[in-house]
Amino acid sequence: MNALPAATLRRAAALAVILNGLFPAVWIFLTSLKTEAELSQTPITWLPHAPTIANYVRAFHDQPLALYLFNSLTVAVLTTILTLLIATLAAYALGRLQIAYRDLALAAIVAVSTFPLVTLLVPLFQIMRALNMLNSYGALVLPYTVLSLPICTLVLISYFQTIPIDLENAAMIDGCSRVGALFRIIVPLSAPGVFTAGLLAFVNSWDEFLLALSFNSAARMRTLPVGITLYQGEFTFPWPVISAALIVGIVPVVALIIVFQQRIIAGLTAGGVKG
Repeated sequence: MNALPAATLRRAAALAVILNGLFPAVWIFLTSLKTEAELSQTPITWLPHAPTIANYVRAFHDQPLALYLFNSLTVAVLTTILTLLIATLAAYALGRLQIAYRDLALAAIVAVSTFPLVTLLVPLFQIMRALNMLNSYGALVLPYTVLSLPICTLVLISYFQTIPIDLENAAMIDGCSRVGALFRIIVPLSAPGVFTAGLLAFVNSWDEFLLALSFNSAARMRTLPVGITLYQGEFTFPWPVISAALIVGIVPVVALIIVFQQRIIAGLTAGGVKG
C-alpha cells in the first residue's frame, strides 16, 4: 500500500485541529437556539427545528449577566494593561541588556509558569485578606497579572530579540533615553508580539474561575465564569440558557481574535524566523 502524500496528512491534521476547536463552540451555539423540550427529545436533533433567542433573553433576565460581563471586562482590561507594562520592562531587561544571572532568571520564569493554580490559592487568599482587598477588582487584577507575567514576558523576549539593536542605538544617539527608545522604537516595531501577549493576558483573566470564586464572593463583584454557574438549580440544569450565557462570554474573545488575527499570528511566529 502506498503511503499517503505528506500534503494530504497535513490537511487531515489541520482539519482535525479545526474540528476539535470549532465543534464544541458550534454545538453550544446550536444548543442556545433550542428549547429545553427539543434538547431532551430522542433521537437527538443536530439543528434546531424552530430557532429561538428566548434563551438569550432569559440569560440576561435570570441572572445579572450584564454585571458579570462588566466585571469580567474591567478585570481583564486592567490585568492586560498592567501585565503588558511590567512584561515589557522585564522582557527588555532580559532580552536586550547584559544583566547578571540572566539565564537563571529565565529558568525561574519558566519554572514559575508551571505551578498549578490550586497550589497558589491559599497563600494568595491570605495575602489579599491581609491587604483588605477581597471583593474588589484588585483582588483579581494583581494575582492575574502575576500569573500572566511569565508567558507574556517570554513572548516579548522572543520578539524584542528580532529587532535590530542599531535602531535603538540610533534613537539614543538622537537624544532618546533608554526607556524612551523602548517605548518609541522597540514597542511599536514589536506590535504583533505586544498584541499576542496582551491577548494571552486578557484570555487568562477572562476565563479564570477558581480565584474569582474564592476572592470575590460578593454578588456585585462576580465575574462571568462564576456567574454562569449560578444558572443551574439544585435539581435542574437549563442547558439552553447556560449555552446562551456561554456564547455571550465567548463573543468578546472571538471578536478580539478576528480583529487582531494577523498581528497575533505574526507575534506567535516571530521567534521562529529569527535569523
